[in-house]
Amino acid sequence: MPKLYVGTYAKYNNGDLTGAWLNLEDYADEDDFLTACLELHSDEEDPELMFQDKEDIPDSMYSESSVSAELFEWVHMGEDDKELLAIYRDNIDSDGTLKQAKENYLGKYYSPEDWAAEWLEETGSLSQVPESLRNYIDFASYANDCRCGGDVTFVDLGYHDTRVFSNR
Repeated sequence: MPKLYVGTYAKYNNGDLTGAWLNLEDYADEDDFLTACLELHSDEEDPELMFQDKEDIPDSMYSESSVSAELFEWVHMGEDDKELLAIYRDNIDSDGTLKQAKENYLGKYYSPEDWAAEWLEETGSLSQVPESLRNYIDFASYANDCRCGGDVTFVDLGYHDTRVFSNR
């Protein structure tokens, strides 16, 4: 559940960490959220909000003094879209959009070699190789060439979880 701990600079500078965790799913948009933050700190005349901690929010969507305009679009996304966008931003383009991530996403694979074998099969390139020679194709080298040539980016997320993005 995406949350931010909201305090103020005035309180912090006076050694007071009073604030609250706000669940971002409770707010329709940024304006709704900021209104709640200001109400939380209505004991100050002109509170300067300070976002002191976070849970389940990509680093690129908030800072100590601001939240990204697209944070609430992200909050209301489905889990698969959130995951895809986070992977894309963390590894490909820190300012990327969900649309860009989806357009460039080639899929989840066991390994780069697994991607290479499937890619060559899908594009018909493998069918041009005589059947008797297909076992000699080095899919790992082909995948590496595609990576080094700038065609794709492989994101290794752990045991047999490689995400592949086109760079074109």
